[in-house]
Amino acid sequence: MVSTSAENWFVAQLKPQGLRMAVQNLDRQGFQHFCPKRLETTVKRGKPVAGEKPLFPGYLFIQFDANEVGWTAINSTRGVARLILADIRKPTPLPATFMSGLMARCDTLGVVTAPPDLEVGDTIRVLSGPFAEAVAKIEQLTDDERIQILMDLMGQETRVSVPSTKVEKI
Repeated sequence: MVSTSAENWFVAQLKPQGLRMAVQNLDRQGFQHFCPKRLETTVKRGKPVAGEKPLFPGYLFIQFDANEVGWTAINSTRGVARLILADIRKPTPLPATFMSGLMARCDTLGVVTAPPDLEVGDTIRVLSGPFAEAVAKIEQLTDDERIQILMDLMGQETRVSVPSTKVEKI
């Protein structure tokens, strides 16, 4: 669950494989949380499979007011190892500009979208799809949220069109 406000966000370190459990228990306790994801293709049984992976594996953003009582329960929430705080007596939230920028880069499901600053000539890495993990140069930007890239396929330079949401700038 994601709040639209970029105020009062903190980072929690998760226990190994604790994301799902932490999310369930934080929901039950009424805490807002945010786990930005990226699209990634992995190979399973010899076939590429697209999926979502956390942008910051092992960490979760949690929103709470440090002046209210009850936030300390986060440290004993199943799936959460600990809140990352410099001073537990006076927690300092993450900068609102950082959180608003991160949230602005994500779609409604929390998946990071393509950076708006892609330009012709930039070197990118394809995140998912049949050309996953390929590194190429942008040859053309189109109006339909796709980019034309020039990549080396079997010794020949080939033009390929990919969605701009499935690439990251290197």
